[in-house]
Amino acid sequence: MVTAVVLINVERARVNDVAQVLVDLDGVTEVFSVAGRWDLVAILRVPSNEAMADLVTGAIQAVPGITTTETLLAFKTFSHHDLERLFSIGFDE
Repeated sequence: MVTAVVLINVERARVNDVAQVLVDLDGVTEVFSVAGRWDLVAILRVPSNEAMADLVTGAIQAVPGITTTETLLAFKTFSHHDLERLFSIGFDE
């Protein structure tokens, strides 16, 4: 599983609309409206680097209202939750 955090700025007054479009994209697991330098933070989880590239440079880039993004690709996950297990429910390994 490949995970990324995308920091997003949007056109004024379009935060909710853009967030809803983003959360409906395959591979976007959460979108947070946040205070500070960025308007939204999206969490992406996809099976491969190629799928991540398609999601970030294709689908997200095509969302109207986004003005700036910064993508942080995760190397390791440190968590109290077993995220791989949570996201593989229903799949046999």
